Amino acid sequence: MIAPLDFYRRDTLTVARELLGCTLISRAGGVETRGVIVETEAYCGPSDPASHAYRGRTERVRALYEGKGLAYIYLIYGMYWCLNISCGPETSPDCVLLRALEPVDGIDAMRARRKTAALKNLCSGPGKLCAALGIDKSLYGARLYDPSSLLTLEARERDFPVSASPRIGIDYAGDAKNWLWRFTIPGNPYGSR
Repeated sequence: MIAPLDFYRRDTLTVARELLGCTLISRAGGVETRGVIVETEAYCGPSDPASHAYRGRTERVRALYEGKGLAYIYLIYGMYWCLNISCGPETSPDCVLLRALEPVDGIDAMRARRKTAALKNLCSGPGKLCAALGIDKSLYGARLYDPSSLLTLEARERDFPVSASPRIGIDYAGDAKNWLWRFTIPGNPYGSR
């Protein structure tokens, strides 16, 4: 069952935790690939120095202001796409970064896209999961709650234990670098490396 729009219209930290165990489905390039979300990071708009929306609205973060349940995709290091999902209170440009997936379906396509056979390495980071699932800027703004979208999210069928730790790669964010806003399924071997 596709997660409904209301799933994303809740507290951002709650959404970040409850994305764990959901299945991300990509139909990019006409090939369906799926992975279970095992690691996320929350970013809470103007109140969060680590958020891309911290300094206000720009074209880059447009999707964060256009609604909830939308794909916010950006390039890092000039070469890796990262997928975030807009969520949280209606008036705040919050999002959750998908950091790692456990590959489920379309694994041959993922291996071909990533040029590796190592299952644990296919989606073990935000750039890796986007490459494996064929996610790039062309999917910016995709409605993950819309069954006709090339990028959708299936709700999880059960609860999962959750571990919280500091987010990664945000040393520039002052004290916010220590906030426990990175969430993982403890012991899952498919987390980021």
